[in-house]
Amino acid sequence: MKKLFLPAVLALSTSASTAVAFGGSFATFVEGLKSEAVANGIAPEVASAFFAGVRQDQSVLKADRRQGVFQLPFVHFARRLISNDRINRGRANAEKYDTVFDRIEQSYGVDRGVLLAFWAFETDYGTYQGDFNTANALVTLAHDCRRPELFRPQVLAAVELFEKGQFDPRTTTGAWAGEIGMVQMLPRDILENGVDADGDGKVSLKTSTPDALMSGGKMLQDLGWRAGEPWLDEVTLPADFDWSLTGLETIKTIAEWRALGVKPRNGPLTDGLAASVLLPQGHKGPAFIAYPNFRVYFDWNQSFTYVMTAAYFATRLQGAKVFDAGTPEPGLDGGQMKVLQTRLQARGHDVGGIDGILGAGMRAAVRAEQARLGLPVDGWPTPTLLSLL
Repeated sequence: MKKLFLPAVLALSTSASTAVAFGGSFATFVEGLKSEAVANGIAPEVASAFFAGVRQDQSVLKADRRQGVFQLPFVHFARRLISNDRINRGRANAEKYDTVFDRIEQSYGVDRGVLLAFWAFETDYGTYQGDFNTANALVTLAHDCRRPELFRPQVLAAVELFEKGQFDPRTTTGAWAGEIGMVQMLPRDILENGVDADGDGKVSLKTSTPDALMSGGKMLQDLGWRAGEPWLDEVTLPADFDWSLTGLETIKTIAEWRALGVKPRNGPLTDGLAASVLLPQGHKGPAFIAYPNFRVYFDWNQSFTYVMTAAYFATRLQGAKVFDAGTPEPGLDGGQMKVLQTRLQARGHDVGGIDGILGAGMRAAVRAEQARLGLPVDGWPTPTLLSLL
């Protein structure tokens, strides 16, 4: 299966070394990386061996700029990625690796549905892990002027893995953004969270399902996953609900939401937790309540559409019903979305770039303009909003 979405872009820690100049000649840039690796304690001969033959990969840059699937609204995106076959295979894998998932739940507190959903979306349960040379991809993206601070530390982490015998710059392959293995982890995360779950003395995320799943569970725990707590529930809202209270910016207790008329659609809500009400396609579309664990998803992938879909799929794999799609108002196509972003930017809003993708910054800008114009403040951009601007 061809991968349909942006590979996971994790929250990365950076050090002062990431301030080293980027761009310019690719060969000069590689020499700078080599020097930095040596300065960090890597043996010169190891650094030279790693970077020998590393080349710039234009196909990586093309993939980085080709993100049209994120212009799909949640309902369409979810229907595209979630099929009966994927659900059935997910449940079969849950049974097949039951003892592994038991270990993950006991050790890291991450429910099996959560990891099954990532496993499905990232590599279709390991069947398509990407065929980009990982070293080339990471160095290419580190050299690229758009996000060097994200990828330079990952190159240096890959050198560390190479020194440990866990990475071959000539043969290691994965996603275009440098992730490796069944659940697509970046080198720094492999160093920090890789687990030898099958006991063979190696962390093999490409070929060992136990290693891959246990490492993914450990990484989620490291990112702040709270054991034994839910992440997402579908809800119904009263017709007179105050739509301006929706969105990740508003957090209330379950008791407070219940008093405002929020009701579960699949079972009881979890008391004692703070949560936000989310409308991925406006006040006429599906509605969800998101608990603290939902926010951890954004450290795995920064796309709101991906996060909503992965979190929802995890609930389906654990028995939730198909969401009620409702009758959402028509959204905007990619070209219209770029026009709206341009107009919002002209009004002083930070929309995160003119890319046609409905990200968190754009949702906040839409909500601000909806409030100003007297429209339902639900964060969903419509042709009506575009025409009024």
